[in-house]
Amino acid sequence: MSAYILPAFIALNFLIAAIRRVPVFDAFIEGAKGAVRLAAEIFPYLAAVLIAVSLFKQSGLSLLLAKAAAPIFRFFGIPPELTELIVVRPMSGSGSIGLLSEVYRTYGADSYAARAASVIVGSSETVFYVAALYGGGRVKRYKGALLISLIATFAGTVISCLLCRLM
Repeated sequence: MSAYILPAFIALNFLIAAIRRVPVFDAFIEGAKGAVRLAAEIFPYLAAVLIAVSLFKQSGLSLLLAKAAAPIFRFFGIPPELTELIVVRPMSGSGSIGLLSEVYRTYGADSYAARAASVIVGSSETVFYVAALYGGGRVKRYKGALLISLIATFAGTVISCLLCRLM
């Protein structure tokens, strides 16, 4: 059933366009032009974030910051095994998935740490990546939004760990 949803959606779009007499190919070409312009606009911001994240991880700064934050996280009920994951998650989706796999390998997929890590990764966002992608130079004052996003991510992390501990 789910294999037919996307083709049905595309067919429905073509049907609606035909009823409204929209030139589908021309509309597609205009959309593609807009996508290329958008990609060219946001590429420098995206590249900067990806390079910064890579440097952050490869330099060992993420591990150092995770060790420094471990006592604070422990106070909030976050297992110390997850500190590096929590530090990396707002910056890198692929980096946090790699750390999630490491948690699975080290502690087992059914452990409390693995369950909490899964919920954290599944319910949080890569804040800086999203800011670079959607900000893309158009938004000039988003420091407040970044701070609120990081606070919300941390609150979600604390609640995730609490819920995993209770279940």
